[in-house]
Amino acid sequence: MGEHRSPGLTPGLRIGLTGGIGSGKSTVARRLAALGALVVDTDAVAHALTAPGGAAVLAIAAAFGPDMIAADGAMDRARMRALVFGQPAQRQRLEAILHPMIGEATRAQASRARAGQAIVFDVPLLTESGTWRARVDRVLVVDCAEATQVARVVQRSGWTADAVERTIAQQASRAQRRAIADAVIVNEDLELAQLDAEVDALWGHWVAK
Repeated sequence: MGEHRSPGLTPGLRIGLTGGIGSGKSTVARRLAALGALVVDTDAVAHALTAPGGAAVLAIAAAFGPDMIAADGAMDRARMRALVFGQPAQRQRLEAILHPMIGEATRAQASRARAGQAIVFDVPLLTESGTWRARVDRVLVVDCAEATQVARVVQRSGWTADAVERTIAQQASRAQRRAIADAVIVNEDLELAQLDAEVDALWGHWVAK
Protein backbone atom coordinates (compact mmCIF):
# COMPACT_ATOMS: atom_id res chain seq x y z
CA MET A 1 0.00 0.00 0.00
CA GLY A 2 1.59 3.27 -1.09
CA GLU A 3 1.27 6.68 0.40
CA HIS A 4 -1.29 9.10 -1.06
CA ARG A 5 0.25 11.71 -3.31
CA SER A 6 -1.21 14.83 -4.84
CA PRO A 7 -1.91 14.59 -8.59
CA GLY A 8 0.95 15.77 -10.78
CA LEU A 9 3.71 15.21 -8.22
CA THR A 10 6.65 13.03 -9.24
CA PRO A 11 7.23 10.64 -6.34
CA GLY A 12 10.56 10.83 -4.55
CA LEU A 13 12.35 7.86 -3.05
CA ARG A 14 10.55 6.43 -0.02
CA ILE A 15 12.97 5.23 2.66
CA GLY A 16 11.97 3.22 5.69
CA LEU A 17 14.34 3.94 8.60
CA THR A 18 14.47 1.63 11.58
CA GLY A 19 16.73 0.40 14.37
CA GLY A 20 16.54 -0.84 17.93
CA ILE A 21 16.29 1.44 20.94
CA GLY A 22 19.59 3.24 21.48
CA SER A 23 20.89 2.47 17.99
CA GLY A 24 21.19 6.11 16.93
CA LYS A 25 18.26 6.01 14.51
CA SER A 26 17.03 9.47 15.53
CA THR A 27 20.45 10.97 14.86
CA VAL A 28 20.44 9.42 11.39
CA ALA A 29 16.92 10.79 10.79
CA ARG A 30 18.06 14.30 11.69
CA ARG A 31 20.94 14.04 9.22
CA LEU A 32 18.63 12.83 6.46
CA ALA A 33 16.36 15.82 7.13
CA ALA A 34 19.38 18.13 6.89
CA LEU A 35 20.21 16.59 3.51
CA GLY A 36 16.74 17.46 2.22
CA ALA A 37 14.46 14.56 3.08
CA LEU A 38 10.98 14.98 4.49
CA VAL A 39 11.10 12.90 7.68
CA VAL A 40 7.86 11.41 8.98
CA ASP A 41 8.41 10.25 12.57
CA THR A 42 5.75 7.67 13.40
CA ASP A 43 6.78 7.56 17.07
CA ALA A 44 6.23 11.32 17.34
CA VAL A 45 2.85 10.85 15.65
CA ALA A 46 1.88 8.22 18.24
CA HIS A 47 2.99 10.49 21.09
CA ALA A 48 0.89 13.36 19.72
CA LEU A 49 -2.17 11.10 19.50
CA THR A 50 -1.83 10.10 23.16
CA ALA A 51 -0.80 13.52 24.51
CA PRO A 52 -3.26 15.80 26.35
CA GLY A 53 -6.07 16.50 23.90
CA GLY A 54 -4.75 13.86 21.50
CA ALA A 55 -7.18 12.20 19.11
CA ALA A 56 -6.71 8.75 20.66
CA VAL A 57 -7.18 9.66 24.33
CA LEU A 58 -10.96 9.26 24.51
CA ALA A 59 -10.87 5.92 22.70
CA ILE A 60 -8.13 4.66 25.04
CA ALA A 61 -10.13 5.73 28.09
CA ALA A 62 -13.21 3.94 26.73
CA ALA A 63 -11.29 0.75 25.97
CA PHE A 64 -9.01 0.57 29.02
CA GLY A 65 -10.74 2.70 31.63
CA PRO A 66 -10.14 6.20 32.98
CA ASP A 67 -7.24 4.99 35.14
CA MET A 68 -5.15 4.77 31.98
CA ILE A 69 -5.39 8.56 31.58
CA ALA A 70 -2.99 10.64 33.67
CA ALA A 71 -3.95 13.81 35.54
CA ASP A 72 -2.71 15.97 32.66
CA GLY A 73 -5.09 14.28 30.22
CA ALA A 74 -2.47 12.20 28.41
CA MET A 75 -2.33 8.43 28.27
CA ASP A 76 -0.44 7.17 31.30
CA ARG A 77 2.51 5.66 29.43
CA ALA A 78 4.09 3.90 32.40
CA ARG A 79 0.81 2.24 33.37
CA MET A 80 0.03 1.28 29.79
CA ARG A 81 3.53 -0.20 29.32
CA ALA A 82 3.01 -2.29 32.45
CA LEU A 83 -0.38 -3.50 31.18
CA VAL A 84 0.63 -4.49 27.66
CA PHE A 85 4.06 -5.89 28.52
CA GLY A 86 3.86 -9.60 27.85
CA GLN A 87 0.10 -9.47 27.18
CA PRO A 88 -0.43 -9.71 23.41
CA ALA A 89 -4.21 -9.35 23.65
CA GLN A 90 -3.94 -6.01 25.49
CA ARG A 91 -1.23 -4.82 23.13
CA GLN A 92 -3.47 -5.67 20.16
CA ARG A 93 -6.35 -3.71 21.69
CA LEU A 94 -4.13 -0.65 21.95
CA GLU A 95 -2.74 -1.12 18.44
CA ALA A 96 -6.25 -1.45 17.02
CA ILE A 97 -6.93 2.08 18.29
CA LEU A 98 -3.61 3.67 17.41
CA HIS A 99 -2.53 2.08 14.14
CA PRO A 100 -5.34 3.45 11.92
CA MET A 101 -4.84 6.93 13.39
CA ILE A 102 -1.06 6.71 12.95
CA GLY A 103 -1.56 5.58 9.35
CA GLU A 104 -3.84 8.51 8.56
CA ALA A 105 -1.51 11.07 10.15
CA THR A 106 1.52 9.53 8.43
CA ARG A 107 -0.13 9.74 5.02
CA ALA A 108 -1.12 13.35 5.67
CA GLN A 109 2.47 14.30 6.55
CA ALA A 110 3.93 12.41 3.57
CA SER A 111 1.56 14.21 1.20
CA ARG A 112 3.37 17.48 1.98
CA ALA A 113 6.53 16.32 0.17
CA ARG A 114 7.69 18.44 -2.73
CA ALA A 115 7.90 16.88 -6.19
CA GLY A 116 10.83 14.49 -6.20
CA GLN A 117 11.62 15.01 -2.50
CA ALA A 118 12.76 11.86 -0.69
CA ILE A 119 10.52 10.82 2.19
CA VAL A 120 11.98 9.05 5.21
CA PHE A 121 9.53 7.11 7.33
CA ASP A 122 11.13 6.77 10.78
CA VAL A 123 9.45 3.60 12.08
CA PRO A 124 10.86 2.00 15.26
CA LEU A 125 8.86 -1.21 14.72
CA LEU A 126 9.16 -1.36 10.94
CA THR A 127 10.36 -4.97 10.98
CA GLU A 128 7.72 -6.08 13.45
CA SER A 129 4.86 -4.49 11.51
CA GLY A 130 5.11 -6.84 8.55
CA THR A 131 3.57 -4.17 6.28
CA TRP A 132 6.11 -1.36 5.94
CA ARG A 133 8.56 -3.27 3.75
CA ALA A 134 6.03 -3.15 0.89
CA ARG A 135 5.31 0.55 1.43
CA VAL A 136 8.83 1.86 0.90
CA ASP A 137 11.45 1.65 -1.83
CA ARG A 138 14.44 1.14 0.47
CA VAL A 139 14.93 0.08 4.09
CA LEU A 140 17.81 1.55 6.09
CA VAL A 141 18.69 -0.16 9.37
CA VAL A 142 20.84 1.49 12.05
CA ASP A 143 22.54 -1.28 13.99
CA CYS A 144 24.82 -1.72 17.00
CA ALA A 145 25.58 -4.30 19.66
CA GLU A 146 22.95 -4.91 22.35
CA ALA A 147 25.43 -3.90 25.07
CA THR A 148 25.88 -0.56 23.30
CA GLN A 149 22.11 -0.06 23.14
CA VAL A 150 21.79 -0.69 26.87
CA ALA A 151 24.64 1.66 27.78
CA ARG A 152 23.31 4.49 25.62
CA VAL A 153 19.74 4.30 26.90
CA VAL A 154 20.80 4.04 30.55
CA GLN A 155 23.02 7.10 30.10
CA ARG A 156 20.45 9.27 28.33
CA SER A 157 17.23 8.27 30.10
CA GLY A 158 18.09 6.96 33.53
CA TRP A 159 16.36 3.63 32.86
CA THR A 160 17.81 0.60 34.58
CA ALA A 161 19.78 -1.82 32.43
CA ASP A 162 17.13 -4.46 33.14
CA ALA A 163 14.35 -2.20 31.83
CA VAL A 164 16.28 -1.53 28.63
CA GLU A 165 16.99 -5.24 28.15
CA ARG A 166 13.29 -6.04 28.55
CA THR A 167 12.44 -3.45 25.88
CA ILE A 168 15.06 -4.88 23.53
CA ALA A 169 13.62 -8.36 24.07
CA GLN A 170 10.22 -7.09 22.89
CA GLN A 171 11.68 -5.73 19.64
CA ALA A 172 12.81 -7.56 16.52
CA SER A 173 16.26 -9.08 16.73
CA ARG A 174 19.25 -7.52 15.02
CA ALA A 175 19.26 -10.41 12.55
CA GLN A 176 15.58 -9.89 11.70
CA ARG A 177 16.11 -6.18 11.03
CA ARG A 178 19.20 -6.78 8.93
CA ALA A 179 17.37 -9.43 6.90
CA ILE A 180 14.96 -6.85 5.42
CA ALA A 181 17.53 -4.06 5.00
CA ASP A 182 18.74 -2.61 1.74
CA ALA A 183 21.52 -0.90 3.69
CA VAL A 184 22.86 -1.13 7.23
CA ILE A 185 24.77 1.58 9.08
CA VAL A 186 26.72 0.05 11.95
CA ASN A 187 26.75 2.79 14.58
CA GLU A 188 29.35 1.30 16.87
CA ASP A 189 32.10 3.58 18.24
CA LEU A 190 31.38 6.22 15.59
CA GLU A 191 31.87 9.91 16.28
CA LEU A 192 29.01 12.12 15.10
CA ALA A 193 31.01 13.34 12.10
CA GLN A 194 31.72 9.74 11.10
CA LEU A 195 28.05 8.80 11.40
CA ASP A 196 27.07 11.83 9.32
CA ALA A 197 29.61 10.78 6.68
CA GLU A 198 28.05 7.30 6.50
CA VAL A 199 24.61 8.84 6.00
CA ASP A 200 25.92 11.31 3.42
CA ALA A 201 27.52 8.52 1.41
CA LEU A 202 24.31 6.51 1.36
CA TRP A 203 22.30 9.61 0.41
CA GLY A 204 24.64 10.19 -2.49
CA HIS A 205 24.18 6.61 -3.65
CA TRP A 206 20.40 6.42 -3.25
CA VAL A 207 19.12 9.95 -3.80
CA ALA A 208 21.61 12.52 -5.07
CA LYS A 209 22.92 10.55 -8.03
